[in-house]
Amino acid sequence: MRLVFMGTPDFAVPALHALHAAGHEIVAVYSQPPRPAGRGKALRASPVQQAAEALGLPVRHPAKLRKNEEEWAAFAALEADAAVVAAYGLILPQVMLDTPRLGCLNIHASLLPRWRGASPIQSAILAGDTQSGVTIMQMEAGLDTGPMLLSGAVPITTDTTATSLHDALSALGGQLAVRVLAEQPTPTPQPEEGVTYAPLLTREDGRLDWTQSATALDLRVRALTPWPGTFTLLADGTVLKIGGAIPLPHHKHTATPGTALDDALTIACGEGALRLTRLQKPGRGMMEAEAFLRGQPMPADTRLYHTLPAASA
Repeated sequence: MRLVFMGTPDFAVPALHALHAAGHEIVAVYSQPPRPAGRGKALRASPVQQAAEALGLPVRHPAKLRKNEEEWAAFAALEADAAVVAAYGLILPQVMLDTPRLGCLNIHASLLPRWRGASPIQSAILAGDTQSGVTIMQMEAGLDTGPMLLSGAVPITTDTTATSLHDALSALGGQLAVRVLAEQPTPTPQPEEGVTYAPLLTREDGRLDWTQSATALDLRVRALTPWPGTFTLLADGTVLKIGGAIPLPHHKHTATPGTALDDALTIACGEGALRLTRLQKPGRGMMEAEAFLRGQPMPADTRLYHTLPAASA
């Protein structure tokens, strides 16, 4: 088939490779424009653009699609059978959705209709879901509301992190996209029940509230690492990023939540305790707990805070 592929981050790269390996003619790849990155703020092409160029595929990166009639015409001139979209980052106007012969197909990282929206991978872990997956859907104007073509599930275990789930769903998305184009299954409307929304995440979502249970805090660390990242505060206002932890849900204590229960980074929670295994101070790299403690011991009774007391702010 003649395909247009539209994607930007690492998540979309395996799908591009899978479609190319399956023998489809990818007539154009759309990706968001290069962005300033690194200390020198030099323009850096997206992972999808880099992958496309390595495959010798033409890349387009318009800054916008809304009211961009020139781009609409260029898209139509490609005469694609279908467009496959994976985390592209720009909303496709209806005129573009209607252009390819088979329409536009989206690779969405959840088992729709659960977790429509911007952060399906993180939201599934954060909610304590036992499985996630990928749904290939026919795109329409609504937010992830289109009819479903094919889906596949991936288990979420107590060891699953946003990174490991991202990688599993990324690979699965490519496999399912190839199958959909080969099999062309009949679209199935999404059920009206079971709809949930995955919000756009911000840095504040990573702030750890020690009054929560150890289980809930472990979910937050696993869901929001590496992005937007989880963090806590020392009494002097120093921000500690937390990159890994072990929940101790049955640990009994009478300490104030946020208090170190020993000198090995076991922190009291509202219920149980959380043992921190990876930490990062400002200006330093993420490090294992043992290495961190060599540079900054944290004896028992050290306090960690969700927000600083007013007198210390």
